[in-house]
Amino acid sequence: MLSGIVAFLVFGLIVLIHEFGHFLFAKLNGIKVVEFSIGMGPRLYSFMKGETRYSLKILPFGGSCMMLGEDEEESDDRAFNNKSVWARISVIAAGPVFNFILAFLFAVIIVGVAGYDPPEVAGTMEGYPAAEAGLETGDMITRLNDQKIKTYRDVMVYLAFHQGEDLRVTYERPSVGKTYQTLITPKYSKEEGSYLMGLQFYGTYQKTGSFMEMLEYSVYEIEYNVRSTIQGLGMLIQRKIKPEDAVAGPIKIVTMIGGTVNESRQYGLENMLLTVCNWCLILSASLGIMNLLPIPALDGGRLVFLIIEAVRGKPVDREKEGMIHMAGMVVLMTLMVLVLFNDIKSFF
Repeated sequence: MLSGIVAFLVFGLIVLIHEFGHFLFAKLNGIKVVEFSIGMGPRLYSFMKGETRYSLKILPFGGSCMMLGEDEEESDDRAFNNKSVWARISVIAAGPVFNFILAFLFAVIIVGVAGYDPPEVAGTMEGYPAAEAGLETGDMITRLNDQKIKTYRDVMVYLAFHQGEDLRVTYERPSVGKTYQTLITPKYSKEEGSYLMGLQFYGTYQKTGSFMEMLEYSVYEIEYNVRSTIQGLGMLIQRKIKPEDAVAGPIKIVTMIGGTVNESRQYGLENMLLTVCNWCLILSASLGIMNLLPIPALDGGRLVFLIIEAVRGKPVDREKEGMIHMAGMVVLMTLMVLVLFNDIKSFF
């Protein structure tokens, strides 16, 4: 029960911050906000304050910041479409930007309390290429091909997305203060069902040495999550992974959050809270990047039209733009239904 409540609170916080970004910049730019809502579907509770209705809706996923004249012609000076193109760009971009800000705040908490996971080699596996190439315990992996490595997770993610590829491995040996580079061809392991270099890592966390290093790794947490999301989308488009393995709907995500929160409870309150913070970081960064995709009806799709308007000096026909966003919304709602169906099917 507690894990379910925590999962819904996580969702609610991320959506609230996203919509608040739109709301705040709408107000700053003198745009009338008709309704600010958390959730979707019929209203459970709402009240009027000033000119805006604030609503809590029945489905605890999603939200909205409805502005006057957002999707239709409106003569009022305070209508969205009557504001300058740069004012409108700031309003639309504010939602994803606020998600990245929220993700950063949670990253600061996580790195400040737990630290980071250095890519330090704990040992090599006999019969695999890493040992033959001369890597030793204590070496620090700094680069795989053109990918900079800062954490143990970077190594795992890179190997997952580049199975079987030759690897140009750059590593430091702190004991002698030197940097080396070697070429490794991963070997297939029937036991693991994947290609391995033959490296073992500690995978443990260590504290940062200074406040600036903490901030550096906090920023890197956002970069890591954004990069992982984009790489996952790329593999999905290239059909290297199945949609059901790559896309998790709200039901599945709530279940995953609940499972990890329940598991972390046995290790104490601090561990449980860090788990919740980590989910907030992951989901907030993911929501930010997903909303910036140039898909009609999403923030990214709206930004495309606004950028076109800024470049050409006049807006795209409002009616045509509205039709495109409506079509995008239909497609997105259809995909949401399919994802929800896949979530439900996975339980049986």
